[in-house]
Amino acid sequence: MKVLVTGTDGYIGVWLASMLQERGHDVTGLDIGFYRDGWLYDAADANCTQIRKDIRYISEADLAGFEAVIHLAELSNDPLGQHNRANTLDINHCGSVELAKKCKNLGISRFIYTSSCSVYGVGSDEFKTEESETNPQTAYAECKVLVEQDVGAMADDNFSPTFLRNATAYGPSPRMRFDIVLNNLAGLAWTTGEIKMTSDGTPWRPLVHVQDICDAIACTLEAPREVVHNQIFNVGDSAENYRVREIAQIVADVFPGCELTLGSNDGDNRSYRVSFDKINSQLPGFKCSRNLRMGAEQLYEVFKTIEMSPDIFNFRAFTRLKQLEHLVEIDQIDEKFFWRT
Repeated sequence: MKVLVTGTDGYIGVWLASMLQERGHDVTGLDIGFYRDGWLYDAADANCTQIRKDIRYISEADLAGFEAVIHLAELSNDPLGQHNRANTLDINHCGSVELAKKCKNLGISRFIYTSSCSVYGVGSDEFKTEESETNPQTAYAECKVLVEQDVGAMADDNFSPTFLRNATAYGPSPRMRFDIVLNNLAGLAWTTGEIKMTSDGTPWRPLVHVQDICDAIACTLEAPREVVHNQIFNVGDSAENYRVREIAQIVADVFPGCELTLGSNDGDNRSYRVSFDKINSQLPGFKCSRNLRMGAEQLYEVFKTIEMSPDIFNFRAFTRLKQLEHLVEIDQIDEKFFWRT
């Protein structure tokens, strides 16, 4: 299938483009290049055509000829969304909906949107399903809900969107992120030998390996239309719901000599457990094949191989908010996150 993947310079996208090519798809990538400075190690080198363009500037001419679009290219994670709410709404909501409209106008029948389990926001100990009420706590999560609603309303006999609500990603990637929970804790364990948590670690988080996310996307792309048409799938495994302190303990166990201390409640009220029964029973070919301990062990091996230093761990390009603040400070992008050149 001839596929456009947006966000191929990202943490997930770099793996996804390579995987889809291995599965025989004709892949073109699109990315604006905010995070090109960040390359942690050599792997997943997808040799595909790349379009350098902001999703707000994508034209129908750019999209002509594709059979499917997989959309990952948004401003990622909650701190960035809170830092600049207007830009998050402009790019993540308006930009994504306009992209879907152009796809529909051109007759591109498959549109896969990577949403997030963060749409559930705050919950009790019950498991959230795709039918549960959403309760977004941040601009990032709000935009995910809005895109699901607006693009879902466009579905018809000729346009089939699918919405993949990913659990919190983890695991090594050449385009690394250290601003997500397991990866951050692993980096602290390696560079400092200790994890000092500011919270008591009681909130629940569902986690999923970055390559299991890629598997879910590929299976969605290849599934019969009637299985995925205008469907929402939580992406992960029900066994991979953890309290934050449990995540920290697994990291401390994997990284030799790491000392773990807990704090008190830090006021972050996001806590949710998620059921992944639907995707594991209804999406052909999908099953998570990795777990949290495996991801921590993989990170340990990567860090050891590259002899990761604190400077590398703290490098701005591995943290989304730091990198965009840097580009603004050096006048490479303007206040609306458009490149000046």
